[in-house]
Amino acid sequence: MHHLDLVEDVVQESFLKALQTWKYGQLPDNPQGWLMQVARNKAIDILRKREKEGSGIDIEKKFESEATDIGEFFHTDEISDSQLRMIFTCVHPTLKPEDQIALVLKTISGFSVQEIAKALLTNDSAIQKRLYRAKEFIRSERIAFEIPAGHALTDRLEVVHTFLYLLFNEGYNSAKADELIRKDLCAEAMRLCKILIEHRICSSPTGYALLSMMCFHAARFESRLDHNNSIVLLQQQDRRKWNEELINIGYRYLNHSAAGEEISVYHIESAIAAEHCMAKSFSDTNWERVLQLYDLLLKLKPSPTVELNRAVVLAELGNVQSAIDAVLAIKNIQVLLKGHYIYSAVLGDLYKRLSDQVKATEFLEKAFGLTTSKAEKDLLLQKIRSIKPQDN
Repeated sequence: MHHLDLVEDVVQESFLKALQTWKYGQLPDNPQGWLMQVARNKAIDILRKREKEGSGIDIEKKFESEATDIGEFFHTDEISDSQLRMIFTCVHPTLKPEDQIALVLKTISGFSVQEIAKALLTNDSAIQKRLYRAKEFIRSERIAFEIPAGHALTDRLEVVHTFLYLLFNEGYNSAKADELIRKDLCAEAMRLCKILIEHRICSSPTGYALLSMMCFHAARFESRLDHNNSIVLLQQQDRRKWNEELINIGYRYLNHSAAGEEISVYHIESAIAAEHCMAKSFSDTNWERVLQLYDLLLKLKPSPTVELNRAVVLAELGNVQSAIDAVLAIKNIQVLLKGHYIYSAVLGDLYKRLSDQVKATEFLEKAFGLTTSKAEKDLLLQKIRSIKPQDN
């Protein structure tokens, strides 16, 4: 953990060497093993140069012992999955929570600074500062990173849940220009969450609620894009394509989450997703119930995203002007409008409902300039063309 920069460097160098030495159609028998061996050898070379003469540390022996499959030595109070072990290790309690999240997203999931900024509703500069601050704190304080076990896991569980939530969200609505949905990220978040709820100590109602929410959203994957990879909005989605098996699993996990007296933001978000899954059509959605859930969510998790989603629900209930007022009242809305396309996109759509072509076009064009996603740009362009006065 004290050599994160070294790890990133040797991995990048290994991929570069692969590009230079692998020939088309002539891959090694075990490409993953080849990359691991090259990275390992490079790391050993660098560490050997750093070791002082006479330190007595046998670097090669140290690496060999650490490369052993130690999963069989873990008992039931510990985490045996390598990904989860690393996640729990990264979210060290001496680091600030926001630094923990930035560090684990960068280190474990390889998120770019831009992707982390999008996930946390901030800017690139703030994320770079968080990452630098976290790494400097680790070095200066000589933080001893150890894999937690037993009840020490529960102290870090909340941040781990947050990480899995953000990982799934990035997969559900990716920041990548050419890939709106990254099913691999969603599947990994669901896999790790399932391991948690099956663990004797880490299992909790919150974990069940989080996995339930993931199931409800993942069930709609096949209806969110058409054959041209264009976005299909919720009101136009073919609900026959929704995965009934995943929806039923989501209901089952949601029922499990009702145990005890604990209620989390994931319980409410899962309940909102369940309302959409229960509706036979968009017009059948119980918007009054959804609004009540968002009001409750806003008390537990006051955030610009929650306020924005609540405003959309107000519009579905016919209160379009109230919805616009609610968006404009969001704290730091002018900053958010400059950095995150979704706020301008929603405002543009709301003004379109009021037949205010000028403001609708203004906000939709602003959103168009802020997103890098091709699918989102295509949808916004379609909306702009539908309202912008045509030249004679």
